[in-house]
Amino acid sequence: MSGALGPFLLKRLALSLLTLWLLSVVVFFGCQVLPGDPARAILGPLADPRAVAALNEKLGSDRPPVEIYLSWMGGLITGDMGQSYAYRSPVAPFIGSALVNSLKLAATVFAIVVPLGIGAGVLAALRAGRPIDRLISVAGLSLTVIPEFVSSIALILVFAVLLRWLPLSATWPAGSGPLVQLQHLILPALPLVIVLFGYIARMTRAGMVEALSADYTRTAILKGLPWRTVLSRHVLRNALLPTITVIAAQMGYALGGLVVVESLFRYQGIGSLVLGAARAKDFAMLQAGILTVGAFFVVTTLLADIVTTLLDPRLRTGGRR
Repeated sequence: MSGALGPFLLKRLALSLLTLWLLSVVVFFGCQVLPGDPARAILGPLADPRAVAALNEKLGSDRPPVEIYLSWMGGLITGDMGQSYAYRSPVAPFIGSALVNSLKLAATVFAIVVPLGIGAGVLAALRAGRPIDRLISVAGLSLTVIPEFVSSIALILVFAVLLRWLPLSATWPAGSGPLVQLQHLILPALPLVIVLFGYIARMTRAGMVEALSADYTRTAILKGLPWRTVLSRHVLRNALLPTITVIAAQMGYALGGLVVVESLFRYQGIGSLVLGAARAKDFAMLQAGILTVGAFFVVTTLLADIVTTLLDPRLRTGGRR
């Protein structure tokens, strides 16, 4: 690592920690202003007010918000996400199980869409202005605007109902192996592949077109390097830098923004867990779920910054982007 790389990454890390802290403040106080209270949600709308007040006192939800926030943050630092009001048990196991499920779905999505999107973007750039370029660009843009619930229903009807190639539910039987789990994850992954394909393909194409016309590419060609070497060592290395950032941003979306897909396919991921916590006024679960998604987004963005910094010679030498 060069001398300029260390301070750059330290600055990114400090910014990530600041972002997480601000997110915790927004999440916590945003939950505090939601209507209703945990005791009323637990006891029901017809419960005696004195019983509601007693339960709020027992839960600690009647304390000043700042005191509750400091207690909550202290627990998070030590790994304690609090107690679920709805389940009367620690939040962490629920978050961990849902997070693992969402990571499996996200991994399936990106295992499909990343090679497809990058490959299509590279092909479109190498055939810029030709019919295949127009086809990929128009198809990618058109697929991006299709709502997930529309594509999900269409895919269910075709592949699960008519053809019976894939299982309808994303929930696999207990004790299933990796191949069975993958079979259940392909169908819910496809709506996300449809949405994300256009973003990755267009960003890859734009980076490729810019890199192909750059001075370093022309210099490499004039040196007599083989075209495959020029493409792999010079063009792709620089063209994929913005694509890495886009993929990292979409990974955060693929983890926590899948409420519709998880609901349609009855999948117990982090998105459906957050939705259920919001409906049940389970603020401890809601706060932990949203903060987990935010933390994942910050971590993936930080990793993308690190990879981009390592690949970009201007940053390694202390130059400005």
